[in-house]
Amino acid sequence: MRRWRLSEIYDVAILGSGFAGSLLAMIAHRLGRKVVLIERGSHPRVVIGESSTPLSNLLLEELAIRYDLPALLPFTKWGTWQHHHPEVSCGLKRGFSFFHHDLQHPNKISFEKQMLVAASPHDQIADTHWYRADFDHHLVREAQRLGILYHDQVHLQSLVETQQYIELGGEHHQQNFSIRARFVIDATGPRGCLHHLLGLPEQRLPYMPTTQALYSHFSSVKRLDDDLSFSAKDKLPYPVDDAAMHHVFEGGWIWVLRFNNGITSAGVAATEATARHLKLAEKDPAWQTLLNRIPALRQQFSEARPHQPFTHVPSLSFRSGAITGAKWALLPSAAGFVDPLLSSGFPLTLLGIERMVEILDRHWLQPSFAAKLSTYGQETDRDLLATARLIGALYANMSNFEAFRAISLLYFAAASFSETARRLGKGHLTTSFLLNADPRFGPPVEALLQRAWTGVPAPETAAFVNEVHRLIEPFDVAGLRASPPNNWYPVDAEDLKQSAWKLKATTQEIDDMLHRSGFYK
Repeated sequence: MRRWRLSEIYDVAILGSGFAGSLLAMIAHRLGRKVVLIERGSHPRVVIGESSTPLSNLLLEELAIRYDLPALLPFTKWGTWQHHHPEVSCGLKRGFSFFHHDLQHPNKISFEKQMLVAASPHDQIADTHWYRADFDHHLVREAQRLGILYHDQVHLQSLVETQQYIELGGEHHQQNFSIRARFVIDATGPRGCLHHLLGLPEQRLPYMPTTQALYSHFSSVKRLDDDLSFSAKDKLPYPVDDAAMHHVFEGGWIWVLRFNNGITSAGVAATEATARHLKLAEKDPAWQTLLNRIPALRQQFSEARPHQPFTHVPSLSFRSGAITGAKWALLPSAAGFVDPLLSSGFPLTLLGIERMVEILDRHWLQPSFAAKLSTYGQETDRDLLATARLIGALYANMSNFEAFRAISLLYFAAASFSETARRLGKGHLTTSFLLNADPRFGPPVEALLQRAWTGVPAPETAAFVNEVHRLIEPFDVAGLRASPPNNWYPVDAEDLKQSAWKLKATTQEIDDMLHRSGFYK
């Protein structure tokens, strides 16, 4: 077998060419680093993990502007995406839709047990679901257009670390392959490339129950808001399907994400006990059994057909026992994973990219590099644990929807505060995901969630909700404490203006920010 060895010693080798790997490669290239991007498979390919958020889009926008990547800016809003790149499929996401179901007593959706949280006032500046087969492929081609060396269908099998570099060895198109780099970054996802090559330990992810998942992509999925039970849809803060759909039941939840190419991503995540009860490992039959217990979804998927075989994930959550080494690091997407609930994966990964490129920019080949890398690992793990605390508490209260709704407000309060602070140029007010490093928010939230991990008893629910409202008050810039009786939370400029003081801003600064962001049509 012939041997193919790239003679150069690269500054950075990035493993994995999903959106995170390609984005990081482009930024490192802009910083003047010699970059090589390595992919085990090839594009286009279907990858799960598709729902963006306002904070995700803002982080992508900031990175594109800061590192001179104007070609990425259209992808930060639904309107500009459709105008500039209609050939790259995506879905319209106006917010987060939640519906609670009792699998033991199937019935129509109960309006008393729902929650709609708007993320944008109109479609033009809405968020998106990323159809990863198109989006990732587009970013890889953009990386190549910038001159980044890219190799796909590379199966890496060995890693040797020397004093000067890491040498990676494997096979590429039935030839021996090796490459040398001063630093290696893993963007291949949970239990990915470096996890196996380095034999990294896996740690228990506290606070989270053991979970499984089952998912696929479907065609011919109807819209839920076509159901006649939505007679008041003209009063909704957004069409319920134009969102990340969450159908919650005791022990699990179903997601439904619609793309504009006729494909819908759908799946279920559930605790070990619920997954066994539903027999998720049986795949197709388990999905049909679940639909039969939720009449609204059974009707919505009555004509649906899977585009690919179902994927069963027997162990969903993950936490790496090591995140950095002297010459390598894992991006957050490779360092750990909690759950798709609340779409936390993208902002965690983009925050990690932001931190990593600062190290590559300001501390490359400097004595401070090792210390900054260690801090990056600590911050990545801290954000992962904060996410696990929140999601674990949500799982524990899926049968108590009022407690579930209140716990989710902790996320929406932190996310909306962080996004607004960043848009105002006040990033120092929000240096961690879910504000977990803020002493006014992180510790009291952790203490509150500790009480919720075993489930909030029904008689204590009202007091628990009040405590959540009290805790989020200094950070609530979106009117979340209003507790509307229908649990519909629209986007309202007045909420932001009245909360200007919480962001150390004036009403005029808020109004100027809203104009810049396209809030007003």
